Amino acid sequence: MVQAWYMRDDRGGIEERKAELHLDPPHHVSLDDLKKLTGVLYWKIDVDRLEEENLLNKIREDRGYTYEDVVEISRETLPDFDVKTSNFYIEHFHADEEIRLVVAGRGYFDVRDRDDRWIRILVTKGDLLVLPVGIHHRFTLDHLDYAKVRQIGRASCRERV
Repeated sequence: MVQAWYMRDDRGGIEERKAELHLDPPHHVSLDDLKKLTGVLYWKIDVDRLEEENLLNKIREDRGYTYEDVVEISRETLPDFDVKTSNFYIEHFHADEEIRLVVAGRGYFDVRDRDDRWIRILVTKGDLLVLPVGIHHRFTLDHLDYAKVRQIGRASCRERV
């Protein structure tokens, strides 16, 4: 199950941003509160049984998603790894929903709540997030430096992770 929490500032550079960055004391955010505070939606998908389970196809159909690709983020598979992963971590937003399903590995999506505070969401295999239109967010890998992510949407979203 996905985990989320309010995070502290990450002024320490690349390696620090890959840490959990909990507040002291930690302030966890439930899935219900995550949805209320940010509009982020979550499903757990059995990525090893996608065809049998059919949940991903139902979500795609219900939400009108027609585009999909896969990006594998690692030093071995992503050209200009340091530059691209630094770009993923730049705060930004989109004019359409951002839909990501983690197929392997793990990372963090940071999203801003209504009060402009960062909430860190740990995503691992089988976690599907829908980030609403206009939400300020960013992405980083954790210390393992690896994630394989299905990018799903209404239009091309190549390398937006």
